[in-house]
Amino acid sequence: MSIDKSLKRKGGLAKQRCVLTRAERIAKMIENGQFPEGRSPYGLPKTRVQKIVLKKKSKKEAAEGTAPAGGAAKK
Repeated sequence: MSIDKSLKRKGGLAKQRCVLTRAERIAKMIENGQFPEGRSPYGLPKTRVQKIVLKKKSKKEAAEGTAPAGGAAKK
């Protein structure tokens, strides 16, 4: 039986997770060079998840970014 659309949460899994799956931890350890070949996938150390924080642009920076470049607007 499925859940009704009105009862579903809009965000779902959009927020940052604090726990990685075993496959994700192994991939991260291989990327960092910490997982030697032949090692057991069990008993892995915890892997820290880096939270990404994006800064919001100020109104002044946003206005400068949308302005046309050079003399394209002039006739």
